[in-house]
Amino acid sequence: MIEKEPETQMSDTSQMPRSGLARHIPLLVILAVAAVGFFTLGDYLTFETLRDNREALLTWRDGNYWAMAAAFVAIYIVIVAFSLPGAAVASMTGGFLFGLFAGTVFNVIAATIGASAIFLAARWGLGEALTSRLESSEGTVKKLKDGLRENEISVLFLLRLVPVVPFFVANLVPALVGVKFRNFLITTALGIIPGGIVYTWIGVGLGGVFDRGETPDVSLLWEPFVIGPIIGLCVLAALPIVIKSVRGQKGA
Repeated sequence: MIEKEPETQMSDTSQMPRSGLARHIPLLVILAVAAVGFFTLGDYLTFETLRDNREALLTWRDGNYWAMAAAFVAIYIVIVAFSLPGAAVASMTGGFLFGLFAGTVFNVIAATIGASAIFLAARWGLGEALTSRLESSEGTVKKLKDGLRENEISVLFLLRLVPVVPFFVANLVPALVGVKFRNFLITTALGIIPGGIVYTWIGVGLGGVFDRGETPDVSLLWEPFVIGPIIGLCVLAALPIVIKSVRGQKGA
């Protein structure tokens, strides 16, 4: 067997830590930008900024619709991918600029891409190591892991539909526990549609709100005619989990 020369061995050894660290770079960049953005962008991504610039935005949209749409989607992706403040404002801006249908489509596309970026960054970094540990775990952790795998689609839908779950949590947790990216992508794209429609719908009426000198009323999200259907979707998403649990108890 041919032995490596000392210089080659030292080179291999020095590269291993860097390759391990390199996996975490995307997630570290996201966390760093999120921290900076939290303290620096809060005063810019607001309804006041939208109100003060609405005439310029509408004029540019009328003359450059698809350029405006592309710019909007790109900015929204960055906001979601880096968990910057202003996602709700961005969703409503989509309705304000593009109407209910196109605004919802642009919002859902941008939010899905941004969420996928966080998921992949976490999966390549911490998620890979954590998933391997979960695979070799036993006891309660193993039961939780197996339960998640058996009900992956339903759990992912619930994370998207339950209003109290922060969006960035629903992006990070699945990556860290090893869910399939395909399932994450599908449930994200479909699961955020109900909330996306509501936020976009509020945004459609922002022009009138600004004209009256009022602040957008996001409490609409908790009105019975809005939250009721969302709760109904949550129940449907949870139904397969309940059925499997009942069948498991009967078979025990």
